[in-house]
Amino acid sequence: MKIGVISFAHLHAYAYADVVANHPNAELTAIWDDDATRGQEAAAQFNAHFYQDLDTLLTQDIDAVIVCSENARHKEHVLKAAQQKKHILCEKPIATEVADALEMIQACEDHSVTLQVAYPVRFIPAIRETKDIIQSGEMGEIIAVNATNHGQMPGGWFVEKELSGGGSATDHIVHIMDALRWMFQDEAKSVYAEFDTRFYDIAVEDCGSVLLEMESGMVVSIDPSWSRPNVYPTWGNVTMKLIGTEGTLYVDAFKQHALYYNDKEGKLSEQPWADDMNEQLISDFIDCVKTGRKPSISGVDGLRTLEVVKGAYASNDIKKPVQIEHT
Repeated sequence: MKIGVISFAHLHAYAYADVVANHPNAELTAIWDDDATRGQEAAAQFNAHFYQDLDTLLTQDIDAVIVCSENARHKEHVLKAAQQKKHILCEKPIATEVADALEMIQACEDHSVTLQVAYPVRFIPAIRETKDIIQSGEMGEIIAVNATNHGQMPGGWFVEKELSGGGSATDHIVHIMDALRWMFQDEAKSVYAEFDTRFYDIAVEDCGSVLLEMESGMVVSIDPSWSRPNVYPTWGNVTMKLIGTEGTLYVDAFKQHALYYNDKEGKLSEQPWADDMNEQLISDFIDCVKTGRKPSISGVDGLRTLEVVKGAYASNDIKKPVQIEHT
């Protein structure tokens, strides 16, 4: 199966490309990037062909593309790929506006192509085990979840609202919400959120707190802050404390690692030894395209998490809870 990458603007593109390049059932053959230097360097790194023109890439003999452009450009690139009958794995968030996400979903349906959204957190072993425990009923009814998705401030276009759609709230709420929707088969009903910029001199939020009521009545809190310092041994974390009527479960999704004390470079880093979530995500997408089954993480899944983000921003603006509108 031949795959192309549309843009290396998002750092996840390098991890995805590496998985494709080493996958037994796939081949990375084509790369486009509006930054020609970045695109050519990626093409050399992954032994793929660089295309100056995106339309030319999309007319090549490829089966699918991975879209890793800036958030605000996802719509443009997904629509182009769908029109050329290419299956699509789109980096999160699906879009920066709900109307754009709806148009993307419709276009992929109209052209009969797969649209999968990149939420690799679903494939973390600890998260999958948590889902199994919840569904077994061992914890009784889950009445509350306290979650974090902390990270380092990524800089670049991530802090330019016209390209990113927002700051840490846009970047990190979606991962937690997708995992919770998947584990509980539950939707957000209302949200109260407050955001601020306290760690960095940037034009978007870098910290905040989100409180949600789910349709089941479960209460969820999320801290999506860019609060990890530059010397932190990894990019961030995903944690959850689940409180049930029959027990409490604490999840640290990236706990399966060894610490590497690197005197030569003067830094400490985490070396994961668990199953690679990016490898699992890409393998799932490849299998989805090859077998023709429905995507594990659909465009609608991406839409639902975006609706929560937009609701959180609306709440922050008026300093009151708002109802989540599902389109």
